[in-house]
Amino acid sequence: MAKATGCTPRALRHYEEHGLIASARAANGYREYDDRVVTQVRNIRHLLDAGLTLDDVRVFLPCLDGDVASAPPSPPVR
Repeated sequence: MAKATGCTPRALRHYEEHGLIASARAANGYREYDDRVVTQVRNIRHLLDAGLTLDDVRVFLPCLDGDVASAPPSPPVR
């Protein structure tokens, strides 16, 4: 996941600790991520790069599966 998103494993664990992404555990203890987490992490990075905090990003959780960077803002976000 780190390679696919350009994030460090530490950043991924941090996002998971804050409830922004989720993973399952394999039998060997490694984290396994759903394919949609790639999009979620890219959107999280986009929002953080725009100056938002992790608490701010939490508001966008329902939107993180879509294209946050180019989609028009929804009424609740405005």
